[in-house]
Amino acid sequence: MINKYNDKRKLTTFFEVLGSITAMAYALLIASNTGNEILGFSLLLISSLLFALWAIIDRRWTFLALQGFYAFSAIIGLIRW
Repeated sequence: MINKYNDKRKLTTFFEVLGSITAMAYALLIASNTGNEILGFSLLLISSLLFALWAIIDRRWTFLALQGFYAFSAIIGLIRW
């Protein structure tokens, strides 16, 4: 039982850390206004997918809905740029 919990915790930590890093990179790229919008919105999409996996594992359904919104926003950004 403890091993299963540790495996779950390692996965959620991985998704949390990598999702946070990609979200910060997205924010910096968009705020810098340097023409890297496609890369920025791609990072937003990746970040929202990582956070969505974390939400599914932890059964955080409201957080999962928020990540759906962020993924949708990223797709709009990719289309418009």
